[in-house]
Amino acid sequence: MKAYCESMGIIAPKAVYHNLEPAALTEMAVARNDGRLSETGALVVYTGKYTGRSPNDRFVVDSPGVHDEIEWGSVNSPISEEKFDAIYNKMMAYLQGREIFIFDGFAGADNNYALPIRVINELASQNLFAHQLLLRPTPEQLENFAPGFTVIAAPGFKCIPELDGVRSEAAILTHFEKKLVLVAASQYAGEIKKGIFSVMNYLLPKRGVFPMHCSANVGHDGDVALFFGLSGTGKTTLSADPNRRLIGDDEHGWTSEGVFNFEGGCYAKCIKLSRENEPQIWDAIKFGSLIENVVMDEQTRKLDFDDESVTENTRAGYPVEYIPNCVIPGVAGQPKAVVFLTADAFGVLPPVSKLNNDQAMYHFVSGYTARLAGTERGVTEPQATFSTCFGAPFLPLYASVYAKLLGEYVNKYKANVYLVNTGWSGGPAGEVPRMSIKFTRAIITAALNGELEKSEFVNDPIFNVLVPTSCPGVPEGVLNPRNSWKDKEAYDVKAKDLAKRFIKNFEKYKDMPEHIIKAGPTA
Repeated sequence: MKAYCESMGIIAPKAVYHNLEPAALTEMAVARNDGRLSETGALVVYTGKYTGRSPNDRFVVDSPGVHDEIEWGSVNSPISEEKFDAIYNKMMAYLQGREIFIFDGFAGADNNYALPIRVINELASQNLFAHQLLLRPTPEQLENFAPGFTVIAAPGFKCIPELDGVRSEAAILTHFEKKLVLVAASQYAGEIKKGIFSVMNYLLPKRGVFPMHCSANVGHDGDVALFFGLSGTGKTTLSADPNRRLIGDDEHGWTSEGVFNFEGGCYAKCIKLSRENEPQIWDAIKFGSLIENVVMDEQTRKLDFDDESVTENTRAGYPVEYIPNCVIPGVAGQPKAVVFLTADAFGVLPPVSKLNNDQAMYHFVSGYTARLAGTERGVTEPQATFSTCFGAPFLPLYASVYAKLLGEYVNKYKANVYLVNTGWSGGPAGEVPRMSIKFTRAIITAALNGELEKSEFVNDPIFNVLVPTSCPGVPEGVLNPRNSWKDKEAYDVKAKDLAKRFIKNFEKYKDMPEHIIKAGPTA
C-alpha cells in the first residue's frame, strides 16, 4: 500500500494501515488522542470548528464531460480543473510523511449496482467511520479490489481561499471524471458519507435507478416502506422500528427488482436520545460505534445526550448489524408505502395526509420542513425550509431527473404515499408541545399495515391533500389541525401563509408540468 500511496502523490508515508478492524482503529484513535472511550465502549470524538456539513464549501469540477449534466448553482458550485489539481497536489504534499489509514468497501448492497470505494484518512477515527458506514467486503472481494471512486479526507489540511478559489479553509471537491472526492479541513465525518452519496446520485440515474435520500424498513410480510425527510424530521428514528426489519437509515436505490441500501451502517442524530423513545439506536451506541460531539463526563465517561453545548447536531455512527433484526444484505422488494416526513414548526400541516401521484411529485420536489425560530433579534417565527427532493445538497443532476424517477416507480408499483407531520399541530412551536412520538408511531403503523386506508378521507382546502378522519391510536381531534387550534382565525392566517411559501418556492421549477403545479397548496 505504500507504493499505492506514492502513486497517488503521498510520498514516504510514515505508515500505511490498510483495512484495519474496528478494535484496532479504536485502539489507535485513543492512543493518538483522536478520541476517547465512553462508558458504553463507543469512541467519542469532537470535530472542532465543523460540527456539521459545510454546504457553501462544496464544489464540483466543471470538466467537459459533465458540464452539460450538472445543475450548476448555489448547490453545485463549479471549480476549474486547474484549481482542483492544485488543491489535490497540496493535499498530497500535506499527507507526506504522515500515517495513512485506508479502507476499501462498497456503496450499494445490490451487487448489480455496487460501487467500489476507497477511503483514505489521516485520522483513525474517520477511518473507523468509513469502515462502519460503508459495506464491508469479503476477503474474496478484496483480492482484486479496484476502487471505482476514491475519497481522501484530511482535516488537518486547510485551503487558502484567495489562492485556491474556494470560500474558506474547508472544501469538499468532487471530480466525476477523475473519480475523486477531496475533503479538506473538516473532521465532521458526514462529509465523507455525503460525498459518496452525491457520487451515487450522479451515477445511478444513468442506469435507470432512482437514488433516494430516505430510510427503509420491511415488515414480516415483506412489505417495504420508505421514509423521506430532512434532518430532525424523524427519518432514522421512525425507521428503527422494533416490529420491522431495518434495511437502512439514510440512502437507498429503487430498481425494477426492489430497494437496496447504499450503506453498511447508520449515522443517527442523537440529540435528546433516550432508551424509551429510540431503544434500538440507544443500544447501538457501544464498542465499535463512533460518537461525534456528544458531551461526556470526564470522570464517569457517561454521555449526556441532552447537552447541546457543543452542537445540536450530535451524531452516532454504527454498523447496521448493531440494529437487531436488520436486513443483511440490505436488499428488499418493492415498496408498498412511501412516507414524506416534515417537522412543521408553524403547526398547521395535518399530522398525516394521503397524496395522489401528482401530489406526491409536488411534495417530493418541494422537500419541506420548518426550522425553529432562531435567537436573532426580530426572528419570532419558524423558518420554512425547502430542500429539493429532500436532498438538494447531494443532487448533482437536475431535479426533474429524480422527480421523474419517483413518479415512474410510485406509479408502476402502486405505492401509497403519505405526508406525515412529525412537528407541531394545534399551534406553532413554542406555544404547544411537539407532536407526541406515540401518536406519530401509531400513524406510521396504520399507514404501513393498511389500517389507515380504511378511514374516510376529506380534502384540506388550503393544502389540497386528503386527511383521514380516524386513525387507530390517535385521538380524532388531533388529525385535523384547524380543529385542534384554539384560535381558528389564527390557524387560517398561518396556514395560508405557509401555502404561499410553498407556491413561491415552486416557481423556480419552470419545467414542471401544469398538473404537478396544480397539485400543490392553494392560497
